[in-house]
Amino acid sequence: MNAHQLSQKLELDYSTIRHHLEVMEKNSLTVSIGEGYGKAYLLSQDMLDNYSFFEEIWERIGNKVKNSGKENLLDE
Repeated sequence: MNAHQLSQKLELDYSTIRHHLEVMEKNSLTVSIGEGYGKAYLLSQDMLDNYSFFEEIWERIGNKVKNSGKENLLDE
């Protein structure tokens, strides 16, 4: 997906999506294909290779969020 598609799907501001995509790409979590407005983003090979670790961390974070009464953040 490109940044616009992600912003629509996640119902977040386009500039917020762009910022986080830049951070994720800088930290080798994603890679991009193409240029300009249509640039698409994919998970990097390193992220794919370590996705099980991501899921483990996400579950731990999710449990903390659920315990703090903010369940709706993870429901999307």
